[in-house]
Amino acid sequence: MIPESSPFTPGLPVPAEFFVGRKSEIVRVRGLVRAAKDGRVRAAFVSGERGIGKSSLAGFVRGLSERQDDVVGCHVYLGGVQDLAGMLQRTFDRLLKDSIGRPWHQPMLDLLGQRVRSVGLFGATLELRLSDDDVGAVERNFAHTIREFLKNTGKGKSLFLVLDDFNGLAGSARFANWLKSTVDEIATSRQTTRLCLLMVGLEERRRELIRRQPSLARVFELVDIAPWSDEEVAEFYEQSFRSAGADLPRVDLRPLVSFTGGLPVLAHEIGDAVWRSAASLAITRHEVARGVVRAARAVGGKYLEPRILAAIRSARYRSILDQIARGPGYQFTRAEVLERLSNEDKKALDNFLRRMTKLGGLEVVPEIRGRYRFPNRLSKLYYVMSSRASVRGDA
Repeated sequence: MIPESSPFTPGLPVPAEFFVGRKSEIVRVRGLVRAAKDGRVRAAFVSGERGIGKSSLAGFVRGLSERQDDVVGCHVYLGGVQDLAGMLQRTFDRLLKDSIGRPWHQPMLDLLGQRVRSVGLFGATLELRLSDDDVGAVERNFAHTIREFLKNTGKGKSLFLVLDDFNGLAGSARFANWLKSTVDEIATSRQTTRLCLLMVGLEERRRELIRRQPSLARVFELVDIAPWSDEEVAEFYEQSFRSAGADLPRVDLRPLVSFTGGLPVLAHEIGDAVWRSAASLAITRHEVARGVVRAARAVGGKYLEPRILAAIRSARYRSILDQIARGPGYQFTRAEVLERLSNEDKKALDNFLRRMTKLGGLEVVPEIRGRYRFPNRLSKLYYVMSSRASVRGDA
């Protein structure tokens, strides 16, 4: 089939038309957005492991809120931003670009004034240039700036601001302190600031921020994203393949569901790999199996460190990994694995565990001596697929 016609989007947030499940999380975040529209500032943190669909959830709620709740939505990706000044610059630049073609475009231009210039072919793109003094003023007067913007966008408008992929900022005490003081200032002010601030990131990033400013633990409501259920995974595959006219019987979805492990990011990788492995829209079981193996390679190349991939290419390490991957769950003990190994593999087990732990491919469970765990579902599932691909001779 034509690869470009694949209904799957590996590595990208899920398009709204393929959004599955998350009903309780959607209701909760929309409730926060609506509370902000009523004049009560809200701040929340969407957390979950890699590939769980955090950004997709935020994007889905943003689109829904813009259409049905008449809010101004802005989703800011902060990859590469290392400081508060960079965050403020990128946020207002995103607000500016997202306003093009919207009723609040002119209010945004009025707010930013001469700091906006036209760039690109025929001036089709706008670019924001904030001086150090401008950034300092916005940092000190963020709430006032947002109020001034919203005041001219229409009666009762609110801002749903999503700050995503802020890894470089998580260790900044200045950013953490600014977040705390800004939310507190808005909450205690006599002036209404209709703002819903949604942070999106890994749980460890949230904890890192809290270490810099412990009071943030009470500022943000926590929305934890759980993996999809098996039924939701099956629904996603059925919906996606059907949208492209493909025929895949429900019974043939079972291996896809089992390997997906509830992770949307892996569902897109596997679905896309099956699509590219199929010769026609009538997808066979053999093509499903081939797609799973193909997905294993893609997942390993994209999501695991090169040093981990190099380590598990060793035949001895592959053999040990195969026995570990066959075990249930995401934790195992050294003793459990030792019982299943050949004499030669037993000699290499301790070196394997030390090296994989050092590289981050495994983690030590501190509470129980000799117990290890996979860092997340994605890595465990990759090891399972990699192990089976090796058995097939496809690795």
